[in-house]
Order: sequence, then C-alpha cells, then structure tokens
Amino acid sequence: MAKVVLMTGVSRYLGGLYARRLSADPSVERILAVDVVPPPHPVGRAEFVRADIRNPMIGRIIAQAGVDTVVHMNVIATPKDTGGRATQKEINVIGTMQLLAACQKADSVQRLVVKSTAGVYGASPRDPGVFTEDMNPRAMPRTGWGKDSVEVEGYVRGFSRRRPDVEINLLRLANVVGYGIRTALTDYFSLPVWPVPLGYDARFQLVHESDATEAMVRATTGAPIGIVNVAGDGYVTLLQCAAIARRPIVPVPLRSGGMLGTVIKQTGMADFSSDQLAFLAFGRGIDTARMRTVLGLEPGYTTRAAFEDFSRRLRRSVPGTEGVSDTVSGAAAGTVAAISRVFERIDS
Repeated sequence: MAKVVLMTGVSRYLGGLYARRLSADPSVERILAVDVVPPPHPVGRAEFVRADIRNPMIGRIIAQAGVDTVVHMNVIATPKDTGGRATQKEINVIGTMQLLAACQKADSVQRLVVKSTAGVYGASPRDPGVFTEDMNPRAMPRTGWGKDSVEVEGYVRGFSRRRPDVEINLLRLANVVGYGIRTALTDYFSLPVWPVPLGYDARFQLVHESDATEAMVRATTGAPIGIVNVAGDGYVTLLQCAAIARRPIVPVPLRSGGMLGTVIKQTGMADFSSDQLAFLAFGRGIDTARMRTVLGLEPGYTTRAAFEDFSRRLRRSVPGTEGVSDTVSGAAAGTVAAISRVFERIDS
C-alpha cells in the first residue's frame, strides 16, 4: 500500500535504522525523512527534509508530495536529548498535535503509523501480570515519556474519529535495547553501579532494535493491524540483568528512591522519574499474541538475548566484578544495611 512515505524522527538512532530498512523495500516509491537537524547516520534512499513537526509547514510538505503513509517516530524518550523535560513534552505532545492536524487536512493520507510504548500501561503492584492491547492500567503514568505517550495515543484516537477513512497502525514497543539506542532505561543500564529497589526484583520484557525496526516496517507496508504489543519472548528480572551485565548493585528503599533519582538525574548520567523507579520495582508484562497473528512478526531475539547483545557493548564498570552474579556484589553487600538505615532516616 505505502507508495509515498513521510517519516518523522529520522535523525534519531532508531529512525535511521528504520529509514535504511524501508529503503530496501522496492514497493515504496519515495521516502521523505523529516527532522529539525540533519541525520548523523546514513538514511538509505530517504530524502531528508529539514522541518519541525510543530510548524504548520509540515502540512504543505505532505500535500505537495502526495504522501499516502505517515510514520510518526518522533516521540522522544529521554529529556537529556532535547535540553530538558519542557522541550521534550513540547516536541512529543504539541508536535504530534500539529502533525495530526496536517494529516487530517491531507486527502492523500491513507495510513498513519505511530511508534508508541508499552510504558502507557504503567507499572504498579495492582496491575495484572500481562497486559493485552485492550486493557488499561490501574494507575496511569504520571511523568515523562510514558505520560506523553498516553497523551499522544489520545490524540491519535481523536484523529481516527475525525478521519475514519485513515488506517491507524500503532505499535506499543517494550523497552528497546541495542547497539546505539538511548533511552532512560539504557542510560540506567549503563550506570557503573545500579541502585535497585530494596526487596524487589522486577520482571520485564525487552525488544531488540532490529525487531523493533522490522515491526515498524511491517506496520508501514503490510495489512492494517490496529494496536499491537511488540516484545521479545520471555522475561528477565532486574537482578538477572545485573548478573549478565556484571554490574554491582546497591539496594535502596523504594520510598527513598525519588531522592536518589534526583541526585542521579542532576549528574546527567541517567533520567530517573517516579515512573522509572516504579518500573524497576514492579516491572511489566505484555501479551504478544497479536504481534504474531496480526503483524506476522516472529522476533529474532528473545528478551534475554536482546539484553545479552546490549550488555556486550557496555563497558566493564568496576574491575573484578565478574562475581556479580550473586544477588548483591561483595562491595554492596557490606554496606547495604547502613545505606538502608540512612535512607529510611531521611525519608521519615
């Protein structure tokens, strides 16, 4: 179906992967790749167009090129990449509103593909073990990328009501890991020592960047799919990831995690929101039956294999941490009780 495709977010890592992969499909005649800065990576045969989706000019680009498929990949996961949370929200939410307004006016648009996130399901102890696409969380995400993605999906639903003739393909990706992708979770995994919620060992799913890219391409060129969860098979726990990555851990009381998150965020090493901490404590599971039956995707990487591939690219943080497969590294084990008491006193 897709002949003339306009994609957003081409200057971001996953956008570049998608552009190159889509370029290999001979059925796609033309690809317009939109972003505010030139991509630092190859984009195949995609034509770069410098434009801001927050500007009404995006409507003229869609109309003049006769775009039939719009692929929205510019929902930004990490505020550090945009200069702060305010800019991140403006790009994610206001940018999506302007893009959808342009699509609404363009008669040529027949399909809208949106890269969303399983983060819209949130993470809380009251949630079910596995979310299907038609389920809602008990507690909605309150901050950051997850909250923005909930708003984005709300605008997409509104657009669908106004333009029922446009096919909507929306992918809720599990946390993506890979060679060069940057998210709040990959920043956390890259820390030299991992603070982990004391008494918790979250179970969660991941999706490898190559599988995420393949899912986006299938959603662009294949049959209509609606909303589909995407994740690798199986689960890993936070402590299993620490063992695989050979990272020492420091258990921290969950109630005091907000203070620790603020300190880490101020160092610029990682983004720690309250939703991020909840995910590390309670995890999340998503059902992927529709991924196979409707999208027709069989992931090349399981969740564990995806993390193992990612962890091979991590620098070894602390010499001699080969034995970190224990629940707590030797260094952390000797200090965890004192750290817990300090944080409990601060929190009280």
